[in-house]
Amino acid sequence: MAFPTAVNSQITDSVSQVNTKVLGDAPAVAMGNLFVATSQALGNAAHNATNNQQQSYVTMQAATTMGVSTLLGVDTATTGVATKSILGMA
Repeated sequence: MAFPTAVNSQITDSVSQVNTKVLGDAPAVAMGNLFVATSQALGNAAHNATNNQQQSYVTMQAATTMGVSTLLGVDTATTGVATKSILGMA
């Protein structure tokens, strides 16, 4: 103790030790909070990337289905007439 007080010296020593412990633990607690926040942000980023990939697969499948449907829906008779005209068979 630096100077005598009206408070019991054991109490002031205890408070000083607790304050020292809190100050000593502060960097570890701050780093723990940083690690938790960082891991949560990275987890959210990975989840968002997975969700975006799944949504793009759905979009690509729909586009492929429409493209194939369009190709199969073309009138084959029109193709036959055009081919006949090109080859000069008429």
